[in-house]
Amino acid sequence: MRFIYLCCVGLIWAIYSASALAQVPNTPPVEDPEPVIALSPQDTTDQKIQDRISTIFEKIEAIDGVVVAVDAGVVTLSGEVANDAAAQDARDIAIRTAGVVTIEDNINRTLDVRGNVTPFIESVNVNSKKFVRALPLILLSFIVFLSFVLLGGWLARRKSLWQKIAPNPFLAEIFSQIIRLAFWVLGAIIALNLVGASGFVATILGGAGVVGIAIGFAVRDSLENYISSIMLSLRQPFRAKDHVVINDKEGIVVRLTSRATILMTVDGNHLRIPNSTVFKGIILNYTTNPERRFEFELGVDADDDPISAIQVGMDALRTHEFVLNDPEPFAIIKTVGDSNIVLDFYGWVDQTHTDFAKARSQAIHTVKSALEAGGFTLPEPIYRLRLQNAFDGTLKTITDQSSAKPDKTNKTVTKAKSRTKKETTEFTPPVMDVSKDRHLEDKVNEERLAGQDADLLDGSKPIE
Repeated sequence: MRFIYLCCVGLIWAIYSASALAQVPNTPPVEDPEPVIALSPQDTTDQKIQDRISTIFEKIEAIDGVVVAVDAGVVTLSGEVANDAAAQDARDIAIRTAGVVTIEDNINRTLDVRGNVTPFIESVNVNSKKFVRALPLILLSFIVFLSFVLLGGWLARRKSLWQKIAPNPFLAEIFSQIIRLAFWVLGAIIALNLVGASGFVATILGGAGVVGIAIGFAVRDSLENYISSIMLSLRQPFRAKDHVVINDKEGIVVRLTSRATILMTVDGNHLRIPNSTVFKGIILNYTTNPERRFEFELGVDADDDPISAIQVGMDALRTHEFVLNDPEPFAIIKTVGDSNIVLDFYGWVDQTHTDFAKARSQAIHTVKSALEAGGFTLPEPIYRLRLQNAFDGTLKTITDQSSAKPDKTNKTVTKAKSRTKKETTEFTPPVMDVSKDRHLEDKVNEERLAGQDADLLDGSKPIE
């Protein structure tokens, strides 16, 4: 209500000011703003020029005290006036008279209170009387303007109408605001024309283009963000509660507003990303396709059979219900090193019911335990130290905290016995809860219910 009241008061004063400055209706404009004050034919003597200028000065109260003297077309002005504005008026009138060559200004500006205040008071009185006479017309103009404002507001609040025209809620809101603004502008133009301020309207409309360009450059980033919001609301690149990565920001989508995309990060924090960044960014959506592949690598000893190790690992992976059979898991030999063979294992899970991180962790534990139980040796780091004897300068190599070189035969036998012992071990996969974590999903639901901003995401439209 306060805003409407201020707008009404401002409009009344604007209309009054415009009407005071406006020209009288049906009065043709003056073609020459400074016409020459002509004399009678062949009557350009100095005396005639002096008489003509003096006669004009006597008719104007502010400069009736100015004394005029003319010699060879040079006009000398003397006497007293109240202020510099009156002196300038006298100069303008004299220079426009035919036969005048130049002006010599000897006028004394008295700057007295009476001479300066009295014209101002008279001007206020005249304008006040004009305002009183124009008050009925101003009130009529105000009523017309207020009627357009109320009508535009009524149409803008018809949400069902705009949603039929633009099913997207964001575009429907834009259309309603455009209609509201259009009725405001139309009402103001009609109101100003009623009081004869058509010239004032033309000036405003002419300057609006320049002002619009300046504002466009000043708020370029805001406009870019606003346009990006429109495009995102049309394209619908994700849904609420989708697990996405936008550039390098990961989280669950809470909502899409007219300014930003709101995410709930994986550690439970609130993240707002400007829509201009989202529109131009790289979006990775984990929720669109619920099937997701995990990967991990394990190494076995270089003396072990990698194909047998792959078979043991795959049998262990298939024991888990969360590992999908379609697509089926698989494994490959990645690299062969000096002391180990690196194997890559792959498996698929359904993220709708299974937590990806928990499933991958459980799969690594299961395959590792199965390989160890099957007699396969997971390689360990080997350190070799070379110490120089301080007495004879010879080098001694210490391996596994022993100065004697180990017997290869004994090592082979020991390893074989150890493997035979491990092969008799029965492997039982541990049980671990890999169900999907619903904590973040519950927080997103709470955020969506408590949010004040409208969500521009529409679940009925396809994701592009």
